[in-house]
Amino acid sequence: MSHRGTRVLRLDALARVEGEAALHLRVQEETVTEARLRIYEPPRFFEAFLIGRAHTEPPDITARICGICPVAYQMSACQAIENACGVTVEGPLAELRRLLYCGEWIESHTLHIYLLHAPDFLGRADAVELARDHRAAVERGLRIKQTGNAILEQLGGRPIHPVNVRVGGFYRTPAPEELRPLAERLRQARDDALETVRWVAAFDFPDAGSDHDLLALRDPGRYAIDSGTPTVIAPHGRTPAPREFPVSDLEQHVHEEQVPHSTALTAALDGRRYLTGPLARYAVNGRWLHPVAAEAAREAGLGDPAAGDICANPFRSIVVRAVEVVQAVEEALRIIQDYEQPPRPALDVIAREAVGAGATEAPRGLLYHRYALAENGTLTAARIIPPTAQNQAAIEEDVRRAVQARLDRLGTAAGDEELTRLCERAIRNHDPCISCAAHFLDLTVERG
Repeated sequence: MSHRGTRVLRLDALARVEGEAALHLRVQEETVTEARLRIYEPPRFFEAFLIGRAHTEPPDITARICGICPVAYQMSACQAIENACGVTVEGPLAELRRLLYCGEWIESHTLHIYLLHAPDFLGRADAVELARDHRAAVERGLRIKQTGNAILEQLGGRPIHPVNVRVGGFYRTPAPEELRPLAERLRQARDDALETVRWVAAFDFPDAGSDHDLLALRDPGRYAIDSGTPTVIAPHGRTPAPREFPVSDLEQHVHEEQVPHSTALTAALDGRRYLTGPLARYAVNGRWLHPVAAEAAREAGLGDPAAGDICANPFRSIVVRAVEVVQAVEEALRIIQDYEQPPRPALDVIAREAVGAGATEAPRGLLYHRYALAENGTLTAARIIPPTAQNQAAIEEDVRRAVQARLDRLGTAAGDEELTRLCERAIRNHDPCISCAAHFLDLTVERG
């Protein structure tokens, strides 16, 4: 409705994202001057819960932050504790962790692609309607997701909130023959994943671009998932050259602040808006994609990852996610093929007074943990920086630009509905996990 020159559009909840938020747009004359993603979920205080707990507990506690990507929280927590205690997990144990992480990438990305994001491109209201009209496609997606869940169940003890992960490794490691049934499922998933890339590459994508700095882990020789060095690529690709800094220095570069409109902190990277997640990972690590995944990327129109090509259109992030599913499947197959059971399921991690940091690549982007330990192993400080909080400023700018390009639609019922759907799509491009960020869509457009 209109009131005193102000245009207000409301949508009670944004479907097909994890969590709840609202969006407020301010329009002055014919310019969208501000977009505010208002995350109003109450803070969850996980960092406070950790204070006073034993150094062995963060993997199990932080896994409860997210039911979609619990492995990401477990792996970053383990790394931070092990870093504080001077322990490095290598060899088969590290490969098993990477395999577990591949399972999470497979199930999380596939959930997003098929059930949350594809309905936007195919003009369907939700996954139920999509399944009614595109049954074979949705069944394909569910097969892939079930394969990822099977990896989590085999290695983690269950597909949600795994219970087999511990600081130093696992409580139990599988024998090679226990992993062979997974290999057969993964070979089927590879065919389905390649078909997924072809399927999403044929979607109709709005013209859009971004100039956000891109932050992802870099792990030379392989596509970063469970380890690496934080690396920044400036806008427009390789110029200026990528710059790196140690994980332990991340908080010197990433600064969070509380903004009045959100219970999530908003981050800046050396004072600039930035993006983490699939588009950043592809820009930083594309040259190390498995050959099958790299060829799928080229055929999908993402350019040549070996040459350092990047994808700057956030609406095409669904294609990059599909390529990353192929990558995770190929990595999982490689690990299973080369796997030898380690002599011990976990290394000893003896507590000491120290501070440690760890970072891994959650499906939505870089996830950072830092813990301070007392001499007896009690946690005295905890810091967690999730991907969605880091992406909040970039999401707001993407929404602002998308609406600005179509501002002439604003003012009619049909145009307002179209812009609301566009805002939802622009937000879903980044697969935000809003509950993780609260440490959608009620849309308000203010016209002055």
